[in-house]
Amino acid sequence: MWLKPEEVLLKNALKLWVTQKSSCYFILQRRRGHGEGGGRLTGRLVGALDAVLDSNARVAPFRILLQVPGSQVYSPIACGELLNGSDVYWAIATGATLEEINQHWDWLEQNLLHTLSVFDNKDDIASFVKGKVKALIAEETSSRLAEQEEEPEKFREALVKFEARFNFPEAEKLVTYYSCCCWKGRVPRQGWLYLSINHLCFYSFFLGKELKLVIPWVDIQKLERTSNVFLTDTIRITTQNKERDFSMFLNLDEVFKIMEQLADVTLRRLLDNEAFDLDPDLQEPSQITKRDLEARAQNEFFRAFFRLPRKEKLRAVVDCSLWTPFSRCHTAGRMFASDSYICFASREDGCCHVVLPLREVVSIEKMEDTSLLPNPIIVSIRSKMAFQFIELKDRENLVEGLLERLKQVHANHPVHYDTSASDEDMSREQIKISLWSDHFVEYGRTVCMFRTEKIRKLVAMGIPESLRGKLWLLFSDAVTDLASHPGYYGNLVEESLGRCCLVTEEIERDLHRSLPEHPAFQNETGIAALRRVLTAYAHRNPKIGYCQSMNILTSVLLLYAKEEEAFWLLVAVCERMLPDYFNHRVIGAQVDQSVFEELIKEQLPELAEHMNDLSALASVSLSWFLTLFLNIMPLESAVNVVDCFFYDGIKAIFQLGLAVLEANAEGLCSSKDDGQALMILSRFLDHIKNEDSPGPPIGSHHAFFSDDREPYPVTDIADLIRDSYEKFGDQSVEQIEHLRCKHRIRVLQGHEDTTKQNVLRVVIPEVSILPEDLEELYDLFKREHMMSCYWEQPRPGVLRHDPSRPYAEQYRIDARQFAHLFQLVSPWTCGAHTEILAERTFRLLDDNMDQLMEFKAFVSCLDIMYNGEMNEKIKLLYRLHIPPALTENDRDSQSPLKNPLLSTSRPLVFGKSNGDTVDYQKQLKQMIKDLAKEKDKTEKELPKMSQREFIQFCKTLYSMFHEDPEENDLYQAIATVTTLLLQIGEVGQRSSSSGSCSQECAEDLQASAPSLEQDSVFVDPGKMPQDSQAFPESAEGDWTVSLEHILASLLTEQSLVNFFEKPLDIKSKLENAKINQYSLKTSEMSHQSQPELKLSSL
Repeated sequence: MWLKPEEVLLKNALKLWVTQKSSCYFILQRRRGHGEGGGRLTGRLVGALDAVLDSNARVAPFRILLQVPGSQVYSPIACGELLNGSDVYWAIATGATLEEINQHWDWLEQNLLHTLSVFDNKDDIASFVKGKVKALIAEETSSRLAEQEEEPEKFREALVKFEARFNFPEAEKLVTYYSCCCWKGRVPRQGWLYLSINHLCFYSFFLGKELKLVIPWVDIQKLERTSNVFLTDTIRITTQNKERDFSMFLNLDEVFKIMEQLADVTLRRLLDNEAFDLDPDLQEPSQITKRDLEARAQNEFFRAFFRLPRKEKLRAVVDCSLWTPFSRCHTAGRMFASDSYICFASREDGCCHVVLPLREVVSIEKMEDTSLLPNPIIVSIRSKMAFQFIELKDRENLVEGLLERLKQVHANHPVHYDTSASDEDMSREQIKISLWSDHFVEYGRTVCMFRTEKIRKLVAMGIPESLRGKLWLLFSDAVTDLASHPGYYGNLVEESLGRCCLVTEEIERDLHRSLPEHPAFQNETGIAALRRVLTAYAHRNPKIGYCQSMNILTSVLLLYAKEEEAFWLLVAVCERMLPDYFNHRVIGAQVDQSVFEELIKEQLPELAEHMNDLSALASVSLSWFLTLFLNIMPLESAVNVVDCFFYDGIKAIFQLGLAVLEANAEGLCSSKDDGQALMILSRFLDHIKNEDSPGPPIGSHHAFFSDDREPYPVTDIADLIRDSYEKFGDQSVEQIEHLRCKHRIRVLQGHEDTTKQNVLRVVIPEVSILPEDLEELYDLFKREHMMSCYWEQPRPGVLRHDPSRPYAEQYRIDARQFAHLFQLVSPWTCGAHTEILAERTFRLLDDNMDQLMEFKAFVSCLDIMYNGEMNEKIKLLYRLHIPPALTENDRDSQSPLKNPLLSTSRPLVFGKSNGDTVDYQKQLKQMIKDLAKEKDKTEKELPKMSQREFIQFCKTLYSMFHEDPEENDLYQAIATVTTLLLQIGEVGQRSSSSGSCSQECAEDLQASAPSLEQDSVFVDPGKMPQDSQAFPESAEGDWTVSLEHILASLLTEQSLVNFFEKPLDIKSKLENAKINQYSLKTSEMSHQSQPELKLSSL
């Protein structure tokens, strides 16, 4: 085992150790005398010494030493002593057996040996190795504690460090942590990997350098195990712009599984709205723990393997053996007990598995415990069969739980025994029927039958027509749903028929396109049944409603099953056998298509190499998954594929697709283009026949080449299915589920990239911001939305990410989120006034008053701030200070400046510092005339600004100039312009006034104004004369200035013109925003979590 490095001093007189293995950095040694059969004196002495020592002081017989070339210190890793005359070394690990020490040696060779060559400094090598071993010890300790559920101090210690190092809000829950190395180029950085519910974080402090890395799970585009020149096995994290490699884990398999599950859960929770609504576990991310993730993975495997409903929850998994009468022995395997099922799967894949719905179970009894039958139980079912399980650990609690759930199932769904005859006319396909009859006698004929390799072979031959519907019900377990819900389908039909909506219109449009060549759907009877089933299902599951290809599938189900049975078969296919296939984005089908492409690369490498871009195959093979080949090959052949699908699930479609490609590999490899390749596949599929079909041949929808002059070779479907099982049937459910998890990340991120590109394509032509900067802005905008999803309870109006909405509306932010982004990227920062300006900007841009903003509006506003002409910027500022942006309840309305504290009677001629005077009267009149001429007549004229609004406008300008290099000149200029505008407004007020404001009042105001030398637009209300407080209320409403007045006045001051026309760099703002976006959010949340302190009045 690994030991904590500690210095050990021993004399080098005795040769106590013998070298077994060595490399340039490591030496494996054996204690002299251990394992020696001979009688050398030295070995005997060492052996005698070890024998007389106390057991706690005995030396382990094996050790590994770190050897740094050129260094005088040799550091034992497995146990320590010195070499080459050195008197100092560190004991790091020991091995009691050769096997144990070889495991340490192999780990060092695989993970460290090649890595150490990148270090130039020998001391760095020793420090790195010791640090790595210490981390391994810590991880081993924490793993043992976690397994024993003892003392959570280690986890609490890691949690404290995680919170201190990354400063996340409390809502960011740590799931687990690992010691590892993160590679930066060719240099590894030893540190700690923290996996939380929303982020992957890495921290390292090595050789005086600190490294922090934070990667949101939603940014991960690819998660894979790979290798590099130094290490044989690493975990590679790929985001939009970077790849990160992590290695040197104590248990890399465990880490990768946890990472994969966290990434999958988080992406489905945040990016896949449809999966989120169907999975309650995703809606409580704060409850996720490492143990929950492991249980979730086991639960998903259980449901996928036995193809059970999504709502089924696994309650117990126990090793046991099941008596299998056909083999006359007990078969070892595992029992899976859930809410409504008892299932069994043999250890040997494909040997035997059983599905026992509790609804079919009559009794569960414990038998007498004997040496031949240890801990047995008997499960009896309605069809007078009994299943004997033995070697059950904790039998008492297991049986108690099973009986409790059995009682509940029978109470909720009373058993209705079917007394109808099950053996009907078997005049057709006598050979197949006879084989199935014999099989039923030996293996059972209900849903509880033993499912073995023999039944798989019978299914591959094709199910007899007379048994097909019944066996589809049994294999999919739709028969249990049918029996458990009497009258349910009839009620759905009554409720749904007659309703008119978009879904029913789509169904009506497709009814006559469903197997139009089949006689059953050439009359109203068949069409009406199809309409009822599709409409009832759309009413049952509005999340799916109706999707293309559901009509083809349902038509085939109706050919072999009664109407109500076809409905429950459709439920089984859509809701558990093909999850996420039939929804808005067909995510499930795209995931399986991506899995299929990887299987092509693995199983048919030559074909994959020839067809570099497998997307061409995707265009045709996607329909294989969506329709189960039903409209791809002739119907009498395709139903045999459906037989295999109902027995083996999606695995049957994968392997059949591979068999089709392999059969055409030669032609595909010699094809010149994608069109020719697709033609080859279409011709092949259209000429697949079913020699055993009793009915007349019915062509497929895909029969493009049926009029070929040259005869095309015919392939028998039974031969093709047999080849698919023999050559490609080794894929297990566990492997397929792992591949699905891996490719779901890629598919969801592909949709995100498509959304991003579509939004940018619309926005780019309308703004002057560079495309690469727009991409950065989009990422910031999306991240702001995501951070609220991470750590905040949903607020009213803030909708989750909804992929069904138009691209531009999928991500929207509210006022608070906009204020964060405004503070980070807007060039108009106004100190404490920035937040108020952000609120007004949001109100201005929120056209539909839904309290949400889209990316396009956000960027359009920024584009004016950064790239607009001066008149566009002033117009935007003007609009920010009139309704609807400025309201009576504006947070700044309580400012003393709400009152008219401005001098309105300044002279329009001012002295300059050089003694010259400038008369602005003529300038102003001319500019206003010019602006009036240039103004577009079609543009809606903006309302004029009142004095209160003008005061807020001036305050914003003053705040914007703060800390500018030309701050003093800008203040002087704005004071001058403000005085001009005040005068203009007063002139307008006088001309419209009936004389209520006398000349004396104006003189009083002029007298109270500050002198030019102390020019200050904003007067301290505490020092203001009392007369000014009595400014007439009626005058304020009449005092107005227009946008043209303001713009013309600002143009008179060159310093103001320079300020608004100077080029602004958005790139530096974006870089700063990427660094500070998280810290700004966490800082705000930490302030919110602290109780407000109220000062008591003195």
